[in-house]
This record gives sequence, structure tokens and C-alpha cells, in this order.
Amino acid sequence: MMLSGTCVLPLLLAALICSLAVTPSRGCGPGRTYGRRRQPRKLTPLVYKQFVPNVAEKTLGASGRYEGKIARGSERFKELTPNYNPDIIFKDEENTGADRLMTQRCKDRLNSLAISVMNQWPGVKLRVTEGWDEDGHHSDESLHYEGRAVDITTSDRERAKYGMLARLAAEAGFDWVYYESKAHVHCSVKAENSIAAKSGGCFPGDSRVFVEGGRSKRLRDLRPGDRVLAARGPGSRPVYSDFLLFLDHEPHRRRLFLSVKTAAPARTLLVTPAHLVFAANSSDPRHARPVFASRVRPGMHVFVLDGDEVATSRDNDDDDHEEEDHRDRDGGARLRAARVERVSWVEAWGSLAPLTAHGTLVVDGFLASCYAVVELHDWAHAAFAPLRAAHAAARATRWLLGRAASPGVTESPEEEREEEGEESRFLGWDSRFPGNCSGALEARSAHIHWYSRLLYGLGRLVLHDDRYHPLGMELEPCS
Repeated sequence: MMLSGTCVLPLLLAALICSLAVTPSRGCGPGRTYGRRRQPRKLTPLVYKQFVPNVAEKTLGASGRYEGKIARGSERFKELTPNYNPDIIFKDEENTGADRLMTQRCKDRLNSLAISVMNQWPGVKLRVTEGWDEDGHHSDESLHYEGRAVDITTSDRERAKYGMLARLAAEAGFDWVYYESKAHVHCSVKAENSIAAKSGGCFPGDSRVFVEGGRSKRLRDLRPGDRVLAARGPGSRPVYSDFLLFLDHEPHRRRLFLSVKTAAPARTLLVTPAHLVFAANSSDPRHARPVFASRVRPGMHVFVLDGDEVATSRDNDDDDHEEEDHRDRDGGARLRAARVERVSWVEAWGSLAPLTAHGTLVVDGFLASCYAVVELHDWAHAAFAPLRAAHAAARATRWLLGRAASPGVTESPEEEREEEGEESRFLGWDSRFPGNCSGALEARSAHIHWYSRLLYGLGRLVLHDDRYHPLGMELEPCS
């Protein structure tokens, strides 16, 4: 019975994916432009002293914090790789080859920029005047000391081109670009192992949700078949929703999270900046909308479960708490507005993004979206409709096959969970997107569900980069 249901599932989902490819969902494109590759937009040169993004270089929204100087011969020196691209001219005034040394991320962006420069100005090449620095010629905590920064010009040294060169650098993927001097443009990137470089939309593994019956459960312990507390919106009554799968699943990685704290009632939510939470400038739920967690500020209102008995992983983290009963959340719990008192940064273990049938969940007492990276909750929920439909079809198929094989016999909850686990072999983590992924790329993005990667790839064709959170997914879709 279980084998037959599993065999039918790939065919059902393949048909759904084909229909999605023929008629893209609204989650993959705005208005009339969906389904077509967007036209190249006109690039605007940076002005002198302008930097993009418009934040300080060593903040999470740009290249991230300084991680320490790399000395020649040190263990971290292995992180640097030489760049021998013939389309790039390296000044190398020290005559040591230091300017050619950089992190792999910086090298990839620089090589991409070199192509853009030759396309923009035929016969002109990219020129690097400064790369990794081992001599201490820069300011304290300069990213040049880590091989994460380069100073660039064009090979003809025509300064009128430097504003456009800076724009091309930003388009090539540098995490921070500064038209710093009349003589050069400064560019830098996130660290290879930077928390900021891989910050999608997730919660820590110890965050808690309520499952049917009123028990709380850690996110990392959720299994297919669990029903978790969710809501259709801030003004609606909490209901139980099927937990389908994890869109992002890195239980053993330590990450940086935003800590959003409220005082009345006291709640604490840990969430990555690119994740969507429901917030408003007033306590009226009609004014609430899903926003990036990084937009939440003290004084704003978020929506939390009412009641003093709500315990979160921040206040009670012992294993016995998981079995503690609470009153049935369907039977009287309500969401209420709570004023944000403080927003700060903390580190925590695990990085999990659960998907429910409703597209929301109540985590650590907060109502949050299941989606991230793009600030379009309704569109994202519509885009995941084929995945929800495939899950529902798989359950219906299994039920029909079970009734046909054993009429009058009811499966135990344990048997249902086991079979739903078999579904996840295709819908979940045992299935990788069928494409031409390199081993390095697969390792880098293996924690992200294949359907998320598929939608991300489609979305990049029709949504402009400014639609994406700057700390969104750092991956390229498989081809």
C-alpha cells in the first residue's frame, strides 16, 4: 500500500510542476510582467561618495563584521585564492602578488565585473589597484586585511567612467560598493563563512510551537503529520494547520537572529532578518501586514497569543515542558497586539523554516509567516499552492489505497506518521531538484528545499533585485 502511494506521488507532482511552468503563479511575478523575462533596465552611475547599499560597510546589510587580519602563513591564509584572470589588470605595486589574493566570493564577483566592463566599454579592462593587504597600509579593521575588499579602476583610467564602474560592481554582486575616491572605487564582500551571507528566513531549532492537543514542541522535533497552531491572519482565530515540511533545515548551524521582545504580554521571538512577521504601527489588526523582521522597530505592534500560560523556549527549555498540557488552543485562545519593547541581535543554534498548510504559524507565541526573502506573503502562499496540492493529493491517494486494500481497518496515528514520512522522501529532504548542480553548489544549498530553489530561480527572472531582502538566499538556481 505504501509503495503504491509513493509511486503515484511523483507523477502527480510532476504534472503540477509542469502546469506551474506553463502558467507561472503570482508568486513569481508582479502584475502584467509575469511569465516574461524582464527588459534590461537603464543603469544609473553612482555619484561621488555614494555607497550601495546605503548602510555602513561592516553591518549585516552590507559586507558584515570584520573577522580579523589574515597573515601570510596563518591557518586562515588558506581562505585566500589567487586570481589570474587575463581580463583583469592587477597593479601589484608591492611586486608580491598580494593584490591577486582574495576570498572565493570576492574572486567570483570580480570575474563577473570584468565581463561587464568589457561589454560596457569594448577594449577596456578592469584594473585592480589594491586587493589583500599584508603591510598595514589601511585603516584598522579594513576588509583588505581579509582579502574581502578590492579597489578598482578601468584600464584607461578615465575617471568619468568610475561612477558607472561602481554601478556595474553593484550589479555584479559585490555586497558593498563605495565611490570612495576620484581615483578608484572600493568594493567588498561578505565573509565566506559569514552568518550574514547565508541568512535566509528561519527560526532557531529550540523555538516552540503548539501542536494539536495543546502541547508545545520544539521546531527541531516537528514531524510530518503534526498539526501546529496557526492563523489566517492577525484578526482571525488561531486554528491547527498541517505541518508539511521544512523549507530550510540546518539544525546544527549557529546563526545570528533578531530578538524581538514585547512586555505586555512578555514574549521573545528569535527570527532571521529576512523572515516575514505580522506587524503594524497601531494595535488594530486591520492595519497589520507581513513585513521583513528587520523592519520591526520598538514602538510597533506585533501579534501574539493571549494568556499567561504561553511558555516559550526562552523562558522554559527543559525536556519535560514538551509534555506539559495547555488548554486547547482551538477552544479559546486569541491573538492580541503587543507593543515591541526591544529589538536586538543574538546567536542561537539551528535554522529551521517550517511550512504549514495555512502559510503561517504561532512560534514562541508570535504569529509569523512561513515565508521569507520576498516581502509578498500572499504571493508566496499562492506560489506554494502546487506543493500543498501535491501533499493533499498524496494523502488522499494513500487513504484511497488503504481503504481498497483493507476496508474497515483504520490506521493508527503511528502508521499514518510513518507513511507521511514516506511522502517526504519526494516532497521533503530526500529529494533534490533534478538539475545540473555542481557538488559545491549542492552542498551550499542542500539545506534549502528544492521547491524553494525552483521558485527562487523563476522569481529572479521576473522580480527585480530590490524586491529581495539584502540578507536573502545567497544561491544560484540549478540549471
